[in-house]
Amino acid sequence: MTVGTRTPAALVLEDGRVFRGSAYGAQGRTLGEAVFCTGMTGYQETLTDPSYHRQIVVQTAPQIGNTGWNDEDDESARIWVSGYVVRDPARTPSNWRSRRTLDEELARQGVVGISGVDTRTLTRHLRERGAMRAGVFSGDALDTEEAMTAQVLASPPMKGADLAGEVTTKQPYVVAPEGERRFRVAALDLGIKSNTPRQMSRRGIELHVLPSTSSLDDLLAVEPDGVFLSNGPGDPATQDHAVALTEEVLRREIPLFGICFGNQILGRALGLGTYKMRYGHRGINIPVIDVETGRVAITAQNHGFALEGEPGQRFESPFGAAQVSHYCPNDDTVEGVRCADVPAFSVQYHPEAAAGPHDAAPLFDEFVTLMEKKSR
Repeated sequence: MTVGTRTPAALVLEDGRVFRGSAYGAQGRTLGEAVFCTGMTGYQETLTDPSYHRQIVVQTAPQIGNTGWNDEDDESARIWVSGYVVRDPARTPSNWRSRRTLDEELARQGVVGISGVDTRTLTRHLRERGAMRAGVFSGDALDTEEAMTAQVLASPPMKGADLAGEVTTKQPYVVAPEGERRFRVAALDLGIKSNTPRQMSRRGIELHVLPSTSSLDDLLAVEPDGVFLSNGPGDPATQDHAVALTEEVLRREIPLFGICFGNQILGRALGLGTYKMRYGHRGINIPVIDVETGRVAITAQNHGFALEGEPGQRFESPFGAAQVSHYCPNDDTVEGVRCADVPAFSVQYHPEAAAGPHDAAPLFDEFVTLMEKKSR
């Protein structure tokens, strides 16, 4: 199966389209949803983001792996993507923090990838046809196109996937604040990234990270000044427990802040529906407009589902008046909601973004302000 030093590999999409290339990382078979990410930097953060669980990530940037892999930039304890697709992997990484090549780390963690793919053509195909089930096959797993397509079609779709429980922490843990403690926050871990606790800690917040299955009693036992709903993978329509828990928090008027998946959870608690987007938003260059100020932020995003609603829409919820507070000018996708009568807000993007951008970082300060008002 090996030609020279290259092992043939194939990316097979559920519509029968096949892209040929070479094995990259581990060899074998992997199945997931093929999605594309437009970030030109931050591949290590992308790979270790739990929100990418069960997804085969296609990097639109043509060359990947230039800075190798270090031991500082992981957003969780492991790589979560199910597969990885690149065009031109760097032959030799060059960075003073690099400890090994990206190829070596993918292989070490058993992540099946493929290189040498025309990712531009692939991305155009996914934009037109939508994100879809796919598989990467190499080594002994390489088979006929018909057999590989059949395996892809037998895999579960992302719509209806309940994945938060697969990425959440198994046990609660606490991240101490830098300096004096100002507030205590309970974070529901639906797939939290490492930079979120760091952002909280810098603002004097003692963060109690709780499993996604935590009860209201578990949450209240923390005696929180605020509650945080994290990012995470899967279909928000499956998160009845998280939505019910959010409703209880809103009834008690505990200040609440949600990001990404947490935005969808809050939206559903307020009575909004969710839907699966054609190909989603994944990258670090996505514009968002704040309805109230008109200010534009360039944001990091990773979501394939979104809240139903229109830019600036005001609506009545079971907890009083609320508004669609942010939207993406590219497609008018809902990018945030804000409550008028209870202290709660959320955004669809990542204000804790690593590797950036950092336009939205002040949202953590807004959460602090909300807790300050409540404590007076």
